[in-house]
Formats: sequence, C-alpha cells, structure tokens
Amino acid sequence: MYLPRLLQPTLVRALGSFPAVLVTGPRQSGKTTFLQRELGGEARYVSLDDPTARSFAREDPNGFLDRFADERVILDEIQYAPELLSPIKIRIDRGRRRNGRFILTGSQRFQLMAHVGESLAGRIALLELLPFSLLETAPLGPRTLDQTIWNGGYPEPVLYSDSRDLWLSSYLQTYVERDVRQLHQIQDLRAFELLLGLAAARHGQELNLSDLSRSVGVSVPTIKSWLGTLEASFVLRLLPPYFENFGKRLVKTPKLYLVDSALACSLTRQPSAEAALAGAMGGALFEGLIVAEAAKVFASLGRPADLSFWRTHDGLEVDLLVRTPSGLIPIEIKQTATPTARHVEPMRRFVELAGPAARPGFLVCTVPEKAELPGGNLALPWQQFPAWLQSELAASP
Repeated sequence: MYLPRLLQPTLVRALGSFPAVLVTGPRQSGKTTFLQRELGGEARYVSLDDPTARSFAREDPNGFLDRFADERVILDEIQYAPELLSPIKIRIDRGRRRNGRFILTGSQRFQLMAHVGESLAGRIALLELLPFSLLETAPLGPRTLDQTIWNGGYPEPVLYSDSRDLWLSSYLQTYVERDVRQLHQIQDLRAFELLLGLAAARHGQELNLSDLSRSVGVSVPTIKSWLGTLEASFVLRLLPPYFENFGKRLVKTPKLYLVDSALACSLTRQPSAEAALAGAMGGALFEGLIVAEAAKVFASLGRPADLSFWRTHDGLEVDLLVRTPSGLIPIEIKQTATPTARHVEPMRRFVELAGPAARPGFLVCTVPEKAELPGGNLALPWQQFPAWLQSELAASP
C-alpha cells in the first residue's frame, strides 16, 4: 500500500527550479519508494548500496555518469560515493537550464551536507523526507494515542504492525553494524550501543554530557561526537533552547529526543503500547511525538524546523516554541483530558515576557475537541496538531 507523502508538491517545485535535488532522511523512511512512485518511468534508478555500483562510482565517477547521457537519474544513498558530486557539478554547469536532472538521496545528514555544500552549492535543493506524519497516515483510519506512539512513523511498522518488533530490532542492528561501523568508523560498538540506549532513556530530557560520559565510560568529547553521529543519521533530535533573555536566567542546553517514538519504545524495552503510555515515560513519549510532528510539517514544506523550548532556572517552562509567520507560538504538551489554569500559566508568562513577538498558545492534549482556555489560549486535540501547524505555516507571505 502506498500512502501519498506531504513532500510531493515541494519535490515538484524543486525539480522545476534546480538542476539537482537531494532528499535526505532516515533509512527506511520511504525515500526510494516516494521518488520511484512520483517520477514513475521518468528517471533511471541506481542504488549505491549495491557494492558493484558503489565500486564503479568511486573508481570511475565520470564513466559511471556517462552511462546516463542526458537522462534523469536517481542516485540512491549518495553518501557512499561522494566522488560523484564534483562530476555532477561539471555536468550541471554545462547544461545549467536542465532542471531536475539529478535526484540524490542520503541518510547521513551532516557528513553529506559538507560534501554537497562544497560541490553543489546554489545548484541543489535540499529536502527531508521523515517517517510518516499523522496527516499522511490519516487514510488508514483513526488510531489511539498509545498505538500511534507504539508503531511510530516508519512505513513498515505503520503498514504492517504484526512485524513491528522484528523490524525494529533488525533496523537497529543494521544501523549500528552498517552506518556506524562503515560510515563513522566507530570502533567501540558496545559503548556506542550503550549510549544509544541511555539516550532513549533520556528521551525528552535536557542533555547532560557529563552524566552520559560517566555512564558510558568515555570522554565528553567522544560523547559529543557520537551524539553528532546519532543526529546526523536521523536517530536523535536535539531541540535547542530559546535564548531571548527576558530578565531571567535561562536554561541553555538542548533537550534530547529520539526521532521516532517506536525506536524510543524499543530501546527502553517497553512491554506494550498500553504500558508505554501509562508508565513513567508516557509523558515524554507523548511530548516527543508532538515535537516530531512539528518537525515533519516543516520538512514537508522544505523549511528548516524553527522549533525550540523555553525554560528558566526558577522553574518556568514551555515545552515547544514554534515560529510562524504570525508570531512565536508557545505550546504546552500534556497527557491530560482535563485542562486547568496551571497548564496555561507557563504560556501566559512567556507571552507576557515576550511581548508583541508572541501569540497566545496551545495546549496539545487528549481533549476530544478544541476548547477555549483563559488568556486566549486553546486546548487542541493531539490528532489536530499537524493540520493546525500546516495551516499556520501556509499563511507565510
């Protein structure tokens, strides 16, 4: 079964405007299926995961590209053959008006961006395809919150939930053995796997490098490097703090989230969907789901995710700040169906301190329908959050 992706209109615009398009995203997020479906028979397809193709591309990049003449080509997992990028640039510059000729994919964000920035700056559109959002899975029918968190957004567990456990364990094993060992050349895989598990256990918490260093038994610089690896391969997301100083001492360390809730559940060995949501990590899993949904909406529009959180040393906190064309919107994320004044207070205080730059906020929670709250704030059902944010961002001038 194929579910249409929200990125499709953005891809069409990019193909019409740039000689090359790079679609990044986690492994198994659906990049290849999406491109083959949308481009149909219009493009040749080559996977650089294939050792034979990869060897040819590395050893003779010009000969490799000559096979496609002037055809449109999809080069899948381009990070395995960065030697192709300079010859692609030369071909683009020879026929600059030919837009949409080279479509590249990659699952290693930062390492790949460095190569692309050097070779194809100004010639390539950069897009991200993340796992399914709630908007994309809507055709499957309504899902409960616990099942949504349990199955996450990767296509395989979403579409074939019976294979969820096996798929997740295989995914993590393949990620560590192939991407971490081959691309990042991390030798101590046991310690790296320990860090991955500890990161999952700290899902939704502020990053504490010293604590992780002590727990894993490696240096703080090594922890920083390994966290960069996890972020580069779309396993982990660091949500930055909002830095405006409104006369208060602010927390200035990021919050750590796994990109997908199913991965967080698997790595923390949650026994079931119901237990995950009802247990000690339930609030963090719900919060991570909404943060991930916000990032997916931004990505579908081809925009960097303008997201942050706000916390002061004296206890004020707003879970998520979203910058939209109409202003900075504070969002509280709480697993409650009974909103109270205490849920609104952090948003009220933030708007008071931020002044005209901020708008009244939203409490994303488990209420059955939208409801008004004091101070012009609203309680919003969690299922409606992505559509609301999509409409907010579409209002961009």
